[in-house]
Amino acid sequence: MMGMTDEQVLEFNRGVIDAFRANGGELSEGPLAGNPTLLMTMTGARSGRRLTTPLTYVADDDGALIVMASAGGSPDLPAWAHNIRADPTVTLEVRDETYAATAEETHDADRDRAFARMIEAFPRFGGYQDAVERVIPLFRLVRATTS
Repeated sequence: MMGMTDEQVLEFNRGVIDAFRANGGELSEGPLAGNPTLLMTMTGARSGRRLTTPLTYVADDDGALIVMASAGGSPDLPAWAHNIRADPTVTLEVRDETYAATAEETHDADRDRAFARMIEAFPRFGGYQDAVERVIPLFRLVRATTS
């Protein structure tokens, strides 16, 4: 996240994850209070370890969840985006539910639509794209189907 060291980001995330799990997926304090927040657990692209990160999301029309790889407006892509590009199979914790999902990166018109949906819900996120030279990726997290 913008202006934070990697260790500071990890410590921030640990606090959010602990609060999320202690309160049934609700965050009533801190910088993410009031934002719909999920926990996404993925496999590290380099380490192979299971890693969890909290993310603000917005629901798409079909029930998928949209997340933005903005890193709080940082010029650098967040590590979690590298991880899900390498292995899009993730586990989501949303409120008090845990389920498997697949991360699908949006492109072109679908990316534009997802971006518009995200900034409609969170207008401040629109400034993140204006502040960086990279195109901020957005991902749809689609619930895995059971057969």
